Amino acid sequence: MPFSEILSMAFQSIRTNMLRAVLTLLIIAFGIMALVGILTAIDAIAYSLNDNFSGLGANSFTIQRKWAEVKSNQGGRRKKVGEAIRYKDAMDFKNRYQFPAKVSVSFWATNLASVKYQDEKTNPNIGFVGVDENYFSVKGLDIEHGRAFSKMEVDDGQARVVIGQEIAKKLFNNKPERALDQVVIVGNNRYRVVGVLKSKGASMGNSQDRAVYAPVANVRSLYGTNETDYELVVAVNNATDMDEAQSEAMGLMRQIRGLRPGEEDDFEIFASDSLVSILKENTATLRLATIAIGLMTLLGAAIGLMNIMLVSVTERTREIGIYKALGATRRSILTQFLTEAVVICQIGGLVGIFLGILVGNIVTPLLGGSFLIPWGWMLLGFTLCMIVGVVSGFYPALKAARLDPIESLRYE
Repeated sequence: MPFSEILSMAFQSIRTNMLRAVLTLLIIAFGIMALVGILTAIDAIAYSLNDNFSGLGANSFTIQRKWAEVKSNQGGRRKKVGEAIRYKDAMDFKNRYQFPAKVSVSFWATNLASVKYQDEKTNPNIGFVGVDENYFSVKGLDIEHGRAFSKMEVDDGQARVVIGQEIAKKLFNNKPERALDQVVIVGNNRYRVVGVLKSKGASMGNSQDRAVYAPVANVRSLYGTNETDYELVVAVNNATDMDEAQSEAMGLMRQIRGLRPGEEDDFEIFASDSLVSILKENTATLRLATIAIGLMTLLGAAIGLMNIMLVSVTERTREIGIYKALGATRRSILTQFLTEAVVICQIGGLVGIFLGILVGNIVTPLLGGSFLIPWGWMLLGFTLCMIVGVVSGFYPALKAARLDPIESLRYE
């Protein structure tokens, strides 16, 4: 019997028992949807974070205060925190670091600022950041309109700002280029706009499109305290010199912090590539856990499908007898029932993959990711559906193929 005819008969049988087939199909579809949806969301978020980390450049590293857990005298655990990197320390490092690299000093002052221009005003959820002249190039942020700060503006703490794309569109009627050279009010202070950033999106809860950047000395005069923690980011000119650059930075930072020989560092150095590797390790664990849960769901679907196929064999015993009386071989009967199981699984898989991509990409933007078509997970979904169809359909198909034609014809 040609395979095309077997396939046609399989579809005809599915249409005959439509309700039962649809219910089975939905069990498989929801299992695949959960699997593909979660994996899609994980991948989309991981790629988005990877892009944001890569925005720092493969040749950059960050210096920050040390956070570590140590045992207390009572046997418990407590936090031991290194002293904040203060403004004097940060500027001292920037001025004394002689390695071929750019050093940026900045601090995120608040996430509760509001920006006003004439009658237009943003919600009080704007980030206000103090930065230097190297910040935008080191962080991989592009200026779409206007320019970045000059060194003189930074040193003098002039009332100048570079604003995020979302703010510019909100205040200037979706025409961000009009923001240039206009005076806006951030909090209660007036600033002249010298630049508008290119849209970048959200990263680790902070949206660069909803942030205002001013010279660090200016922001420090408004928000700085003795405990303000400044961020140091170093972008090395040549990525192959990364290890040497970090060693020199560590030595200089120990001098600035006044650490004695043998005394433990109270600061940490993080390279952007190490952040990416940490991210990959964590997402790999999440993927494995998701696949394991998805396989357990599909195992239940496979048992349900096998049960339904066994019922189908019993109901169609007389039909099988007729096929055999007309010359159908065991192989053709086995192939027909196996094809039915695989077709139900693959239709369920298609529905599940579609729903999974939809759900994954609905959830992803809420978590800071971007749209993604998971070709690898789609292939995994098809493969699993094929395996489920063959495994759950083989025994019922074998049982149907082994039926005695005479007994089958007598079956009522």
